[in-house]
Amino acid sequence: MIGRVAGRLVYRAQDHVLIDVRGVGYLVHVSDRVMASLPRNGEAVALFTELQVREDGWTLFGFPTLVEKEWHRLLLTVQGVGSKVSLALLGALGPDALGRAIALGDWATLARAKGVGPRTAQRVVNELREKAPGVMAMAGLVGTSTATTHTLDPEEGDVVEPVEDAAPAKKGSRRREPDGSALAQADALSALGNLGYAPGEAVQAVAQAADANPGAGTPDLIRAALRLLAPKE
Repeated sequence: MIGRVAGRLVYRAQDHVLIDVRGVGYLVHVSDRVMASLPRNGEAVALFTELQVREDGWTLFGFPTLVEKEWHRLLLTVQGVGSKVSLALLGALGPDALGRAIALGDWATLARAKGVGPRTAQRVVNELREKAPGVMAMAGLVGTSTATTHTLDPEEGDVVEPVEDAAPAKKGSRRREPDGSALAQADALSALGNLGYAPGEAVQAVAQAADANPGAGTPDLIRAALRLLAPKE
């Protein structure tokens, strides 16, 4: 199993890239959004990968975070959803927006992704709505951990030393921290679970609260979610 590839970006095609790892080239398929975020050819790059094994060949798919990779794995469990549809959804929405849309039952948002019809979108929502809390909570456990990039030996092209970011930080700038909104949502989900709320209703309430209060911290999300979950008189 190939779970991560780190090396030099050799070239990019429409839907895949070639990464040179110590003289071995790996073809890695990525979404449009990931493609746009990659560095220039010749620079260091690292991606978490999922290997698809079929009779007609092996295919690697690449993701910048473990959470995005987990969403890909989960999407593939839905009947009629293959890697192409999964990458289309992740490319159009990203892992956070995808989780919120599924939790809210917003299949119309999913159907706006290229190549994803209403029936497929509804099936994704119906089959993953109860599983979404686990992946959304995972964001709080791993943060937005990325596949760490590395410096490269200028002569040999080998990976020689890990670095925090692909681009050096400017003087006086702070090191990039995990996405606070994702951590706050995960903490709010955990708190509601401790209060006895079912995962499905908890994730829907937190998703609604997050949509209504972008950038809200954990306490505000919990309060807003509790108001949504309160019995209506």
